[in-house]
Amino acid sequence: MDKKLLIAKPVAEELKIFNTYYKDSVFCNNVRIQEIIDHIMKSDGKRIRPILLLLAAKACGEINNITYNAAITVELLHTASLIHDDVVDESKIRRGKASLNAIYDNKMAVLAGDYFLSTALIKSVLTGNIEIISNISDLGRDLAEGELNQLSLVKELIIDEDEYFQVIKKKTASLMSVCMRIGAISVNASEEEIEKFTRLGELFGLCFQLRDDIFDYFTDAIGKPTGNDIREGKITLPLLYAIKNASEEEKKEILSIVYSYNYTDENIQHLIHYAKEHGGIDYAYRKIEEFKEQAEKIIETIPDSDVREALEATVDYIIKRVY
Repeated sequence: MDKKLLIAKPVAEELKIFNTYYKDSVFCNNVRIQEIIDHIMKSDGKRIRPILLLLAAKACGEINNITYNAAITVELLHTASLIHDDVVDESKIRRGKASLNAIYDNKMAVLAGDYFLSTALIKSVLTGNIEIISNISDLGRDLAEGELNQLSLVKELIIDEDEYFQVIKKKTASLMSVCMRIGAISVNASEEEIEKFTRLGELFGLCFQLRDDIFDYFTDAIGKPTGNDIREGKITLPLLYAIKNASEEEKKEILSIVYSYNYTDENIQHLIHYAKEHGGIDYAYRKIEEFKEQAEKIIETIPDSDVREALEATVDYIIKRVY
């Protein structure tokens, strides 16, 4: 069976309910606004985050209305963050299609992101669970902090692996972590179970972002231009590792490009080639493998079930996905 189908299989019926509720949550009677919403909904991703939330809930108890409202909340927040990120990054492509800001301009995109964010706040209140609301609030701040930290690293040209992992923990891992955490909370799971799924979600997120960073070094159709991160001044793990282990002469040459922001097509290809040739890609895969092994140890503690099988498939899907 296709990995994506296997992941969603234990919550297939619940996912149908989620999709209906999610679509209803953002409906607007204003046809001009609804046109923008429709464009956003057409370019929606694979629902991996609400699926993880539903899986965590099902592993710990019985999915309920609190679970659905929590799942809708995190997906709305995630969508809002992507819309705003495209504006900040001046990106014109999202999942292989024109981004919202490319079609409607930055002003409309920011306001549309605000619309999704405001709807997320409404849905979080409907959970009626102060712990979930608190986690959602912290998540929103973490996502913003991760983006601000990344912009600071670009501006200040900080090239440090620890700083890099702090950024991706806030920007990507925190979202998957909170998804699984509040999924468990929504069904009154024990504190031990809640913490277990919190850590599992974080490990999924770290693997997801590392795999995403690797995409930037290859020419396959992945929904964004190759070398786009470097072009934006984002020095991710493959190049960080290559720079760290370069000779002084090589390091001087590479850093001269980075510090001068001289990101011509030729220089970007040079940096990509350098990272590949000096073990950067291999190192990123080794880190993925480390996080994968930690995730698998946690999954082994979950009773044998369709949910456990789905979570095992999630690990494989995240690290082997091609876009």
